[in-house]
Amino acid sequence: MDKKQQYAEIYRQETEEHLEAIEEVILDIEDNPDDKDGLDRLFRAIHTIKGSGSMFGFDDIAAFSHHVETVLDHVREGKIPVTRQLIDLILMVCDRIKVMLDASDDIDDADAEADAKIIAALQKLLPEPVDKITDTDIGVMLQLPNRIEDQDKETVYNISFGPHADIITNGMDPTLLLNELRDLGECRIVANTDAIPTLDELEAEKCHFSWDISLKTHVDINAVKDVFIFVEEDSLISIRDISDTPFESHEVRLIPRLEKNFASVDINESVSEKPDETPKTRYSQQKIGELLIASDTLPQEEPDSAWNEQKKFHKRKFATIADSIRVSSAKLDNLVNLVGELVITQARLTEIASTSDEAELAEPVEALESLTSELRDCTLDMRMMPIGTIFGKFRRLIRDLAVELGKEVELIIQGADTKLDKAIIERLSDPLLHLIRNSIDHGIHTPEEREKNGKPRKGTIRLSAVHLGTKVVITISDDGEGLDTGLIRDKAVAKGLITSDTELSPDETYSLIFAPGFSTAHQVTRVSGRGVGMDVVKREINTLGGEIRIISEKGEGTSIRLTMPLTLAIIDGLLVAAGDRRFVFPLEQVESCAELIPELMASAQGRNMIRIEDELLPFIRLRDIFEINGNSRAIEQIAVVQAEHYRAGIIVDEILGNVQTVIKPLDRIYQHVEGISGATIMGDGAVSLIIDVPGLIRCARREEEKGNEYRISNIE
Repeated sequence: MDKKQQYAEIYRQETEEHLEAIEEVILDIEDNPDDKDGLDRLFRAIHTIKGSGSMFGFDDIAAFSHHVETVLDHVREGKIPVTRQLIDLILMVCDRIKVMLDASDDIDDADAEADAKIIAALQKLLPEPVDKITDTDIGVMLQLPNRIEDQDKETVYNISFGPHADIITNGMDPTLLLNELRDLGECRIVANTDAIPTLDELEAEKCHFSWDISLKTHVDINAVKDVFIFVEEDSLISIRDISDTPFESHEVRLIPRLEKNFASVDINESVSEKPDETPKTRYSQQKIGELLIASDTLPQEEPDSAWNEQKKFHKRKFATIADSIRVSSAKLDNLVNLVGELVITQARLTEIASTSDEAELAEPVEALESLTSELRDCTLDMRMMPIGTIFGKFRRLIRDLAVELGKEVELIIQGADTKLDKAIIERLSDPLLHLIRNSIDHGIHTPEEREKNGKPRKGTIRLSAVHLGTKVVITISDDGEGLDTGLIRDKAVAKGLITSDTELSPDETYSLIFAPGFSTAHQVTRVSGRGVGMDVVKREINTLGGEIRIISEKGEGTSIRLTMPLTLAIIDGLLVAAGDRRFVFPLEQVESCAELIPELMASAQGRNMIRIEDELLPFIRLRDIFEINGNSRAIEQIAVVQAEHYRAGIIVDEILGNVQTVIKPLDRIYQHVEGISGATIMGDGAVSLIIDVPGLIRCARREEEKGNEYRISNIE
């Protein structure tokens, strides 16, 4: 990949991030039209997309974004109100830019016509809208707008440019920006050198200059801003139109500085003796703060307050400049895999050291074990992402779907900062999407129906996430009418899932929804009603090692709770043995362990039930499930596990202890075997299966109801 392609790919990635931010901000603005900060963030994001697009050859995106930028400029000035139409158009612009990012350089006629329609709608919002756009205009609109708007009009700008000290080490030469300003028109530049330290403190790679520029040009202010587009986040930049002052009357007309050391710079301006005259330029040694106060340009209290505000800004902005670095997901995944291999190797060394007579080997192996554990935790933490990265994407979905179905829906997000493994978050997107669509379609009724039922017209969907021990609990809840258990039973009987006299608890009744082809919808719509999806959702959640549970109350609403593991790469496990084979239980699902003395087994009286700690628990034998030959031990052991709110015991020959487990996927032939979630390589090189405890219990219960015994065989 050449440099041009690399830059283009970087632009695509950054533009996708900007588009996600735009969608989030524009939906915030829809709820709060007076959010000035939000409008500024929105404008900056569009402005960055436009400027970067022009630089990296995405001229169609730059031209398209220009029209949005023009409209947003008027919105910020209060000339255009924030309306539903404006919100819709900006969201449509985001969709079109996404298409442009993925498309080739050629734009077909249909796309060009669609773009022109959006542009026409945007221009109609302007104070002097364009009433009609001809076919000839379509091609013109999709060209990059001319930076020179009026050849006969000249504007004088006063510019203050204070780059961050690390601008050169970050790869940007500030003199190139100054030369670009010279290309825009007649330019006069004065360098401020007061911030240059003494030689013994001077760092050659740092930039200690700032500049004051006076520019006479035909271009508009947006073209001037474009010069600084890649340094505006980390620099102090002020641009002011001072066309009312003749350009020839001054060398450089400075504007108030926000940085304290800039405010004390000696400038070339003094106060006129007559109060009604414009200050004239001459070489002097007067401070800008004193000058501006004396000329009534800046109140006495403003320099200090401006300095205090800017100091806070710098602390926020510059404290994190070198704190993060962009790394591809593939490299991060490779690092996790390598750490996994290191964990396996460390386990082998530990086992060798435990059987070795070399006493000197114990200490370094123990140190290696500690370092490996720390490295594992650090690496996995790097792959953790806030779940808000997918929560935020659902705001647009809920808005559009509510409009399509004629409903009013409000989304409330809680716990967006809760972190989860990136691999799990990526695979959770589709299941969450389906659950949210179901909540809107089935749970939330129309405003009129809600009013009849004594509810507010606007329904509420709540997305929340919270850490619970070593798990993350994600809840999707709505304040709709809840699930009708009677209707669910009737549908289940009609499908032959249960008989009419089957007794079910509420949890068991709700679990029928996850049966393939099950649906309680009265009619099939584009959104749902075919009974496809909930079974897929449950299967995907279970594959990720999670659990799903439905909690509902008639007339009050429904909550769907997903309990997910923090990571899928490396887990802590409980190593057990059955015959000559070893297995691993995820440690987080094991409640306790105990010996099965003969008296306890005698109390079972031939049933698969045993009393432990005054509670009667069902149990299964690992030997029987995997058809392991040989006699069981005289005294067996039992691991009490809990999965999907169901407690059970698993009887094994021996419990060997805790182990760090690197999860390896099974061959595709065995990937769909219930009761097994993967495999791991032990310290001696042997392969042990990782037990999917919830799946194992589900299968055992299902087979018991049929009068059969569950078996897993031919897994080597």
